[in-house]
Formats: sequence, C-alpha cells, structure tokens
Amino acid sequence: MSRYLIFILAYCLGAIPFAYIAGMIKGIDVRRHGSGNIGTTNAFRLLGVKLGILVLLGDFLKGALSVSLGLWAFGPWGGIVGGLLAMAGHSWNPLFGFRPSGKGVAAGFGIITVLMPKITLIAVLVFVLVVWLTRYVSMGSVSGALTVLILVFVFPQPIAYQVFVVIAVLAVFVLHRSNFQRVLNGTENKFGEKKK
Repeated sequence: MSRYLIFILAYCLGAIPFAYIAGMIKGIDVRRHGSGNIGTTNAFRLLGVKLGILVLLGDFLKGALSVSLGLWAFGPWGGIVGGLLAMAGHSWNPLFGFRPSGKGVAAGFGIITVLMPKITLIAVLVFVLVVWLTRYVSMGSVSGALTVLILVFVFPQPIAYQVFVVIAVLAVFVLHRSNFQRVLNGTENKFGEKKK
C-alpha cells in the first residue's frame, strides 16, 4: 500500500509552481503577466535568463523524479503513471483552482529524458532548430513533441512508453491551441520579444 503513495507524491511534485515561486522572489506574479502561465517560457520572458534557467531545471526535475519513482516502484507502467500525474499537477495546478496553468513541456522533457534519452536528444535538436528558424518557442515545443511521437514508433520502445507519449503529446497539442491561433493571427510572441 505504501508504494502507491508514490503517485500522490508525483502529483504533488508536479504541482510545485517553480515559476510562480521565482516570480514572487522578484515581486512579479507570473499569472498576471505575459501569457499568464506558470511555465518555463513565461518565466524566461518575465524573470530573465537566470531565474528562467532555474525554473526550467525545477520543472525538468519534477518530471524526471516523478517518472523515476514510478519506475522504481512499479516498472514501466508505474513510470508513465507517475509522469502523467506530474504533468497533470503542473498543467492543471490544484494550488490555482485546477485551471490550465502551464503547458507541461519542461516536465515532459524531464520524463522522456529518463525514459528515452536518445529520442529526447533528437527532439531537443528539432526544438532548437524550429525556435531558431521561427523564433516561436511554442512551435518548437510542439515540433519537439511531434518528433517524440513519431520516433517512439520508429525505434523499438516498450508499449507503456508509447502509450505515455500518445497521451502526453495530445495534451501538449490541446494546451497549445491558443498558441496556434496566435501564430495564425500574427500575434504570437517571438523569442526575445516583449509580450504584445
């Protein structure tokens, strides 16, 4: 029974709002500025590179730790449950009324790094290339997620990992709907630009 508490811990880890905490240190409520998300991209935009890197590291680690705990306790299926709970805790944060509060990309990055490091490396390269070409972090994130979705079926992976990727990538796409609309409208923020 005690092993199942790992899943509660995974959800709680996911709910740690690193961007919000970093913003409070700087006197900025990230929920009320920029995109309003408590995610890494908004942290970089509002808080600067140093705090942005710390937020990225925190969100990455909560995903990596959650999936590692699940793997340790229950194997591959436990790992993906732990990872999905961490992403859910981040993206629909209970501390902020379960409203959509982040896209879960950095936490997902931590998760797939633990599960599929080689695929993660390729996805990161795609992310960097797309952001470099378009200057849209959102499009880089979606392209990286799509890369993982394709490669998890190209390269042999446990079915548990394939199930995780399908669910996680679907969530990433759903949570980026507003970004797609802003790109089409020409109002999406580009990397290095101030919020419009």
